[in-house]
Amino acid sequence: MPSFDTRVPAVLVRLDRNPFHHGTLGAVRSLGRAGIPVHAVVESRTSPVARSRHLKTVRPGPASPAELADFLLRVGDEVAEGPSTPLVAVPLDDVTALALARRRAALAPRFLLPEQTEAQLLRVADKAALAETCAALGLPHPRTALPADADEAAAMARGLGLPVVAKWSRPWLLPPGAGLRSTSIVRSLAEVRELYARSPEAGSRLLLQELLPPGRDLDWFFQGYVDSAGRCPTGATGRKERAWPTGAGLTAAGRWTVNPAVDRTARTLLDALGYRGVCDLDFRLDRRTGAYHLLDFNPRPGAQFRLFTDQDGLDAVRALHLDLTGRPVPSPSPAYGRRFVAENYALLSLLAVPRRRYAAETGGVRRRTEWAWCAADDPLPALAMGRAWLVHLLRRALAAPRRRWASRTASGATPDRTAPR
Repeated sequence: MPSFDTRVPAVLVRLDRNPFHHGTLGAVRSLGRAGIPVHAVVESRTSPVARSRHLKTVRPGPASPAELADFLLRVGDEVAEGPSTPLVAVPLDDVTALALARRRAALAPRFLLPEQTEAQLLRVADKAALAETCAALGLPHPRTALPADADEAAAMARGLGLPVVAKWSRPWLLPPGAGLRSTSIVRSLAEVRELYARSPEAGSRLLLQELLPPGRDLDWFFQGYVDSAGRCPTGATGRKERAWPTGAGLTAAGRWTVNPAVDRTARTLLDALGYRGVCDLDFRLDRRTGAYHLLDFNPRPGAQFRLFTDQDGLDAVRALHLDLTGRPVPSPSPAYGRRFVAENYALLSLLAVPRRRYAAETGGVRRRTEWAWCAADDPLPALAMGRAWLVHLLRRALAAPRRRWASRTASGATPDRTAPR
């Protein structure tokens, strides 16, 4: 294991109120097992991640990103060993990464952060800006349209070919509880018009993208850490074996697999941007052209970043701590064939698509599987997640009839209560 400066605590920050964000737990365990004091700013002290034995303290986050810098400075005063002790801040969602970059000068020198500006991050985090960035650099990206009104949205969707992918350019601005998804597949012009009409509510522009056909072996990702010298020794590629929702969702199961084309495209983009910090990029292969299209760029650790833990225990979050504390980031010892499974989402994917087999690419060496929640040295988060997950599914099941009733009432259809059930 590399030599860490365990005098420098880490503060993990996630403003997104998602108790099932397994990447947060992965970061807690990664740094905690290295002997680094870990503190978390998440949605609640009762969140499943709060049960981890590797976590020192848990605090609910501020009400808005604008309050984050002052909030973190108070946290630093509370958890640091002295007034001159620095801390490493690790953002775990896009809105937090942007907020930290915006107030980087105010947070220094108490907090150690990569050298990045909000403007740099918006070039890739904003979905419309990402399309422009890819076009300027000549990188493959799905055909994208930015309508100015509902009629133009319908015309553009027709031109792209239904179904199309609809995205909000800045999904972190979506109001909680509004029922709007950051990304959805739209199958009719009427749906396109209805979605565009909600643009003021969403807080950012609606963009439409060509839907690249999903399929087996088509979805890939790149993750790594770009250090202060512009090197990315931990950069690696993985293949998405299962997703939830199937075909378009997060990685429910993935495998560390070499893909030179994806690796080359990712590094070309990082170099062109002068990017620094942890990154998570999603790609899809277009079998018609053989090109890997960049679908998404997240300026923070992906939830499955622990997949790329090498044989010496090095991952992107550990590389960040080493670099920001002035320690060298060693060359990695790749563990090709290593798997990552998010148990709750993998189960849903398995129920939806029972049969899906992939050949293991391990070079003849049996590799371990990293479970998102279950860990022998830290069992309580998995138990807490399991209870919370069952409650979550039960609430959704009970709410489904009410949603169907509301939908039919809104469309003018009145159920026949005399019909047999």
